[in-house]
Amino acid sequence: MAGLSSNQIKFIRSLSQKKFRQESGLFVAEGEKIVNEALSSPFKVKAVYRSSEIGEECMKRISNLASPSPVLAVIEQRREELRFDADKLAAHLRNAASGNPLFLALDGVKDPGNMGTIIRLADWFGIDAIFASHESVEIYNPKVVQATMGAIFRKPVIYADLGEVIETFTKAGMAVHGTFLNGKNLYETKNIQKSGLIVMGSESFGISKEIEEKITSKLLIPPYPADAQTSESLNVAIATAIICAEFRRP
Repeated sequence: MAGLSSNQIKFIRSLSQKKFRQESGLFVAEGEKIVNEALSSPFKVKAVYRSSEIGEECMKRISNLASPSPVLAVIEQRREELRFDADKLAAHLRNAASGNPLFLALDGVKDPGNMGTIIRLADWFGIDAIFASHESVEIYNPKVVQATMGAIFRKPVIYADLGEVIETFTKAGMAVHGTFLNGKNLYETKNIQKSGLIVMGSESFGISKEIEEKITSKLLIPPYPADAQTSESLNVAIATAIICAEFRRP
């Protein structure tokens, strides 16, 4: 492969914008680890470009990174498979009830770095799937893809009406947890049902009032010491890591 045409470069560069990702159904992943994860996943990799083949200057022109990686892939999005299906979720919850199924719901998480980190955390802690509100950042945003470090190819993220998602969990008799400053201390609350759905709120506004009303288990990640004057809140990705670690603790 001896370089790329100006039209090819223009098209690959256009995938940094949501509009063109939606129109084409494609997205970009960069880096040896992430591209290798894509190649070994069910995702369809349309093309792989290596700087050793197309040249360093050409790679700089198609890369979204300040320091371009040696490899970039153009990948097909998995849209149909990740649509929300309440009946399918209900059936899954019935079948998995004895195995402590645990899901995340993201209510308006807009920062790409946070979204990517949460997907990576979900992969680490064996979260069944992530539900994201339609106001949340798109998972095929290049910064999200990069922050997942390949977890995007293993962990399903389903955009849905979170009210409908919560209703499905409630009907299945499963707890719906959420983190709040007026919640019960995560470390002192006994008999927490460590399965079900954990709702995490946006960076700026937390969990919306509409969703808060549907949550059955309000939890607090306490500061230390309890009466200390601290930051107003935790970063949503850090909070997600703490609560997932606690829920997965034997």
